[in-house]
Amino acid sequence: MDPQQLRTFVTVVRLGSFSEAARELGYTQSAVSQQIAALEADLGAPLLGRRPVAPTEAGVRLLEHAGPLLVRLEAARADVARLVGAPGARLVLGATALALGTAVGRALGEVRRAYPRAEVLVRVLAQDALPALVATGEVDLALIDGLAAPSDPLPLPDVGPLTTVAVAEQPVVVALPAGHPLAGRPGVALADLSAARWLDAPDLTPTAARLRAATGVDGFRPATRYRGTDVHGLLALVATGHGLTLLPPSALDGTPGVASVPVAAPRLVHRTELVHGSLPEGPAAVLARELA
Repeated sequence: MDPQQLRTFVTVVRLGSFSEAARELGYTQSAVSQQIAALEADLGAPLLGRRPVAPTEAGVRLLEHAGPLLVRLEAARADVARLVGAPGARLVLGATALALGTAVGRALGEVRRAYPRAEVLVRVLAQDALPALVATGEVDLALIDGLAAPSDPLPLPDVGPLTTVAVAEQPVVVALPAGHPLAGRPGVALADLSAARWLDAPDLTPTAARLRAATGVDGFRPATRYRGTDVHGLLALVATGHGLTLLPPSALDGTPGVASVPVAAPRLVHRTELVHGSLPEGPAAVLARELA
């Protein structure tokens, strides 16, 4: 299967148009049609309906494989480039919003002392996007946080030969309005809150599906959806009664109007991991040593 034909197929499906795909990829529309026809001939099945442009049943199945296949190909290219290339003067650190902290600032300070001319870029992104960006070389290394059992690694997608190193573990608490009946309790079983109003903030906190898996009970239906990485904005919604959320205690930082109750059961932690590929000596390697 030709990778370029696969990329063209994915682009046509995403844009729903042969002409738009040709414009984005820099091909003629005829070249795009020829690549799709060659891919269909190779697989022995029609992949796209033409009017409207939409994947067939076989095309939908191929699409499920295409994303991971293309990521792995880019990961292989980036991994080889890291091994044979000279250390760059640019460091790109990807991080989830809750993974950033004073330890990161101190570690970046060591990088600047070792490489005073290095350009440093910090990109705050959602957890599910970061492993693939590390694998394909768009970021040099990443700090990712999430919910886990004590000492268990975070569940990350298999996008390439990546190394993960535990950086920190904190307890988790339920953040709730200061006047909530549970405020001041010494602990709470998470399953007992399955029918409560919850905030859905997938870029910051565990999803409802993750909470259901952790507790083994149904529920945790979101009352309000929050799309963003601003923790203060999320806590403002907690303070005004729009829903509960699960966070490490350090994220609350004395926010007015917000109280917290430790999660007593199940045993869970807020875990932060450093994720990287091969690291030749350079700014990224220094940062990895400092964070680990």
